[in-house]
Amino acid sequence: MGVYGVSGFASNVGTPHPSPLPREREPRIGQRVQLGRGGSAPNGDINVSKVLVIGAGGVASVAVHKMAQLPEIFGAVTMASRRKFKCDAVAASVKERFGYDIDTEEVDADDVDATAALIERVEPKLVVNLALPYQDLSIMEACLRTGIDYLDTANYEPRDEAKFEYKWQWDLHDRFREAGLMALLGSGFDPGVTSVFATYIRKHLLDRIDTLDILDCNGGDHGQHFATNFNPEINIREVTAPARHYENGEWIETPALSTKQCFDFDQVGEKNMYLMYHEELESLARHLPEIKRIRFWMTFGDQYLKHLEVLQNVGMTRIDPVIYEGREIVPLQFLKAVLPEPASLGETTRGKTNIGDIATGTKDGEQKTVYVYNICDHEEAYRETGNQAVSYTTGVPAMIGAALMLTGQWRGEGVFNMEEFDPDPFMAMLNGHGLPWQVRELPGPLPF
Repeated sequence: MGVYGVSGFASNVGTPHPSPLPREREPRIGQRVQLGRGGSAPNGDINVSKVLVIGAGGVASVAVHKMAQLPEIFGAVTMASRRKFKCDAVAASVKERFGYDIDTEEVDADDVDATAALIERVEPKLVVNLALPYQDLSIMEACLRTGIDYLDTANYEPRDEAKFEYKWQWDLHDRFREAGLMALLGSGFDPGVTSVFATYIRKHLLDRIDTLDILDCNGGDHGQHFATNFNPEINIREVTAPARHYENGEWIETPALSTKQCFDFDQVGEKNMYLMYHEELESLARHLPEIKRIRFWMTFGDQYLKHLEVLQNVGMTRIDPVIYEGREIVPLQFLKAVLPEPASLGETTRGKTNIGDIATGTKDGEQKTVYVYNICDHEEAYRETGNQAVSYTTGVPAMIGAALMLTGQWRGEGVFNMEEFDPDPFMAMLNGHGLPWQVRELPGPLPF
């Protein structure tokens, strides 16, 4: 098997944007102010807004650290989780780094009544769901009850089945539309930025996209024998599920981790990457039906895969309950409890991530292949927010999606995916808020 890399020209697109308002000019809630750093409101000014963030992991931590740097949009932020002490720790970090006060609350996001009561008490303009995918539907229901807009970073999946599907959330479209509310799904990196990259390519670089490959490379080293860079339960369920890709109107399924290619990633080097299923394939196939083939690839090291194989062989990745000493436990949930907390890995992680889209299609009647990607440094992410780059690359897009909703640049009534909106303001904010992107033209389509 050969190694494929990138060649051709590279260019950064977009320019830095002005810094946010200094703290002494922080506006009051309800005061109308000019929008800063990447994009502008349709009428040039906005209402400073309250936001409720549910979740207290690494992604939520990054998101609120970034919100604190835009007080002209995020006038007040409340962070809520089942474990309030984690929210308190994040709030203390934000206060120390940026002098911004985060309110904290306790909530069980599985409890619709409790979540709705919290929303009514906080009175936010937007709920940003950065909790577990299992909780998407309950939080969406609470938003419907209280008349508040909704945003998340990952699609719903049931606890008892590793099934990644947008159906459950898409089924709520009419209810959100009739209530005059907006729900934005998948405002992370993948899904999220990768979908925006695809629409940017379609708008500016290609007249038609024929094939799209999403490549997710984490070149970081956290120094642990085995650990996951985000929630272990979600990560392992995702990795061990059968691979699927979209081709010529059909879904093609293959065994998990059975298709491997080697790719030379810019600033990371050669890495083995494996064909997987990821939820943005479903929404991209729906909203960009011209694309004939859509695939998702993720890199894994040999040590990670060996540990995963052993854990699977001894039954530790099972998601069905077993009886232990007279009580039910789920092996994968027990494994999560003994593995390192992903948020604790930031201080020791070195290296970079490289995530992007390779698209082949036509431009002015000629075949063309383009590569749009971002490189994020783990150590730089940690210095700014206290979190590693995997959390950073998801938390920053969550903040950007929220900002675009609050400023009215992205607006609709119903349930939407990222690729349904104009990519330009989102791409501008990526450049201005820590995730600059590059465009390369490749000599030809991927050879595999």
